[in-house]
Amino acid sequence: MFRKLALSCAPLALLAACTVGPDYQALGPAELGVPARFSAAAADIVAADQVDLARWWRAFDDPTLTELVERGLAANLDISQAGSRLRQARASLRGTRGGLYPTLGVGGSASRTIGRSDGVFVDDNGEITTTEGDQTRYQVGFDAAYEADLFGGTRRSIEAARADLQASEASLRSTQLTIASEIALSYIDARFAQVQLQVARDNLASLDETVQIVDWRVQAGLVGSLDLEQARQLRAQTAGAVPSLEAAYTSAVNRLAVLLGETPGAVTPLVDAAATREIPLAPPALSAAIPADVLRRRPDVSLAERNLAAETARIGVQTAQLYPALRLSGSFGGSGLSIGDSIDTSIGNLIASISAPIFQGGQIRAAIEGQRASTDAALANYRQTVLLALEETENALTQVAAAERREREVLVADEASRNAVLLARAQYRAGLLDFQSLLDSERSLLSSGESRVGARADRAVAVIQLYKALGGGWQAAPLPASVTSSAARP
Repeated sequence: MFRKLALSCAPLALLAACTVGPDYQALGPAELGVPARFSAAAADIVAADQVDLARWWRAFDDPTLTELVERGLAANLDISQAGSRLRQARASLRGTRGGLYPTLGVGGSASRTIGRSDGVFVDDNGEITTTEGDQTRYQVGFDAAYEADLFGGTRRSIEAARADLQASEASLRSTQLTIASEIALSYIDARFAQVQLQVARDNLASLDETVQIVDWRVQAGLVGSLDLEQARQLRAQTAGAVPSLEAAYTSAVNRLAVLLGETPGAVTPLVDAAATREIPLAPPALSAAIPADVLRRRPDVSLAERNLAAETARIGVQTAQLYPALRLSGSFGGSGLSIGDSIDTSIGNLIASISAPIFQGGQIRAAIEGQRASTDAALANYRQTVLLALEETENALTQVAAAERREREVLVADEASRNAVLLARAQYRAGLLDFQSLLDSERSLLSSGESRVGARADRAVAVIQLYKALGGGWQAAPLPASVTSSAARP
């Protein structure tokens, strides 16, 4: 029976060479309007040929940052969710492929008659006999069905499922890229708050000295109490910023812990230990900043492109509904007093049926048109994703250059402010300078100190954003365990 079904299906495989619907053609950089180079000026950025984009966080030479990012890539829960969706897409593809093959089933039953039986049977010699007593009868049946993929509807479904699988993989990679950059940015936020706290405490110590100087001059009758109150006011304003900075630091380290899939506060000791170091910096990797290479590397662009491929394939799935469908089914079965008798006495049948749509009220063509519209939307989304990727990279290149120039100027201003305060205090002690001028220099020092720390943090953030825009950070990331196995349940 199975051999007959297979022989019947063989010519259908040759007939099924026809596949309706458009074949997907990937768009090249020229068709997407990708420029040959970025327009952002890179003269002020130091190129770094040795930066490994796959592990760009190591270029910061900060062991704490490296540990946090690599722990996060292994344990982040958003990455675990993306891994589960990838596993789901793999299962969906396997299920869709099954539509190309026949379905087979087998069934059987046994019945037992106890006591007298008045059944009449024909024995092996052709004589009619009656039986009595206990009897067991067996029934065995097999069935098979196959729908020929004459016009490629199933193959288009497989094509779409394969593209969905690749899109799920790109989504996982995009999540890994985002998590790596988010961990780095949160770490810079935490370090920024740390350094701001240290600057604020240093400023408080300096202002305490100023308050003491003014107090001595008031006691000596050299100046009035107004000078002292203004000094105390500036000191109190600086002290009032400390609780906000402490809260900002706590929020940043708690965010880091959640990104690592841990409870808030879990990484606080690790980040606390880094307080003695400067905010880390890394050189930008301009050697890889070629638009076409960036787009090939970025998983969000791959995700949009694979979604477009899947939507294109689904046009063929809908179009195949316009054409006839050929179905084959076969079965055979029998019954007897033993399993062997059931098989020997079995009979079978093979049925072929064909169906074709004649009038569907325009439903099929409406579905095709709807799928074409969905494909057009996917194409627009793909083009938009490419434009956004180019924009993000252009902006990142500009921000890196601007951050470097700003830091150079801020460092000069900070040094000048420190020198001005030293001179102002000396002249104020000698009675050569009024207190308002000293107060202005103190305020300028507070502002320049905050600007110095902010400029360094902005430079680190700009480089991280550049690495993210270039599509680095996912290539060496491990696959989450959820890709191959179910997550542990409580």
